[in-house]
Amino acid sequence: MSTTDTDPEPGTEEPARKGKFTFPSALTVLAIVTVAVWLLAFLIPSGQYDRNDSGAPVQGTYHRVDSGQSFVDRLGDLFLAPVNGLYGIQDEKTSLVAPDNVGALYGSAGVFLFVLAIGAFITVVFATGALDRGIGRLAHRLRDRGALLIAGVMVVFSVLGTVEGFAEETLGFYGLIVPLMLALGYDRMTAVGAIILGAGVGVLCSTVNPFATGVASSAADISLGDGIVLRFAMWIVLTAVTVAYVIRYARRVQRSPERSLSGFLPGDRDQEQSSAGAAEVPELTGLHKAVLIVTALVFAFMIFSVVPWRSALTGDADAEPYGFELGWSFPELAALFLCAAVLVGLVARMGEQKLSSTIVQGAADFVSPALVILLARGVTTIMNNSKITDTVLHSIEGVVKGTSSSLFAIIVFIVNLPLAFLIPSTSGHATLAMPILAPLADFAGVSRAVVVTAWQSASGWMNLWVPTTAVTIGGVALAKVGYDKYLRFVWPLLAVLFVLICGFVALGAAVT
Repeated sequence: MSTTDTDPEPGTEEPARKGKFTFPSALTVLAIVTVAVWLLAFLIPSGQYDRNDSGAPVQGTYHRVDSGQSFVDRLGDLFLAPVNGLYGIQDEKTSLVAPDNVGALYGSAGVFLFVLAIGAFITVVFATGALDRGIGRLAHRLRDRGALLIAGVMVVFSVLGTVEGFAEETLGFYGLIVPLMLALGYDRMTAVGAIILGAGVGVLCSTVNPFATGVASSAADISLGDGIVLRFAMWIVLTAVTVAYVIRYARRVQRSPERSLSGFLPGDRDQEQSSAGAAEVPELTGLHKAVLIVTALVFAFMIFSVVPWRSALTGDADAEPYGFELGWSFPELAALFLCAAVLVGLVARMGEQKLSSTIVQGAADFVSPALVILLARGVTTIMNNSKITDTVLHSIEGVVKGTSSSLFAIIVFIVNLPLAFLIPSTSGHATLAMPILAPLADFAGVSRAVVVTAWQSASGWMNLWVPTTAVTIGGVALAKVGYDKYLRFVWPLLAVLFVLICGFVALGAAVT
């Protein structure tokens, strides 16, 4: 799943030394943010916009209002923030959020359950060993064709990244990929680039990744399939550029080993360029192949179920949907992945007890990102009840007012870069930022899907290099490559991706 949403794999980081600063977890950061926002609500004036029939704010109608809250009311909001973030109900008349109100669900219960369901599904798939062995077989088959091996591994990781946020799971592949790269005459940095950048660019260009695009789309009140055409085009171009960058570096090292940025450890250059340099990987069994087919079909069906096909094919956002469109959202997708987890377990003949325990374990492993989502949503309930959300929105409106739609999209991307560092959770960042950023798109005459794409691009770009992610720090540690050397390797690519992202989000804003 997406970076920084789960704890690091055991053994991927050195134990923290006494007195050494350790960046706080996503839960701690959001707890601090919750208290900070609650305190700021006493200083920020209350205000609101007039709303249209669809509930979107009307530009130019902002006015000051009295929140009507006493200190006790505000204290109660702070106390109930996590609860409201899960299943708070927004009153239709007062717009206040509370667990016992009558009105529309404001909390993130649907997304919360979806995260647990997909966690159960992914854990069951990994428990079969099919995905690990499938990637291992691909790498082993291409071991004598270096450039094709790099491209194959990176494209597979990128596909997994764009559809399900494949990131921490890559840490298990260094033991296979590093020896293969050394056997082909490459260096350890080539393996690091293939793994971190392959999966990372997929997450950056998430098409239907539930932990990035899914959570952000829900918070922006749009369909998961909105904007998928732009994101898919980004995925193709940015993945191709990233693969080409790593292959170019790998060939340079192969021709001139002294140009390696990581250098070589004793014994690295002794690896023979033959199959002897890589351990034999067990064959895929019929059960493994069946599991991989089922997994691919589940994700393909998920994409089919959420995409607004008529709008995507015609470019008309208001077009009537085709009869075959399902228009599914998080409740249906949660049910889909729970059923899929059971189906994969039955196909793999796991047995009732093992399947049940694996599903429970999978859901438990994903409680952390699920809690991050409800905590972040809890912050927005405090802002909503104190009536400062529209005030913050109004202040940002003044900054972007008068800018072109293309410049607006680029500003959204840039603004989210420091936020992605300060909030070390893709899901938490999305839930916290989208209620503010999405309405800005309405003011700028831009699709909210473009804001989601700009946001996730910022989050993905930062997670390719920031030292607060287990994927980056754990990866370079496993490959025995210095973090400073990795930064030297990756910064030219980061610059290229930065320019490409700005171009894509600007184009997306212009055409919508």
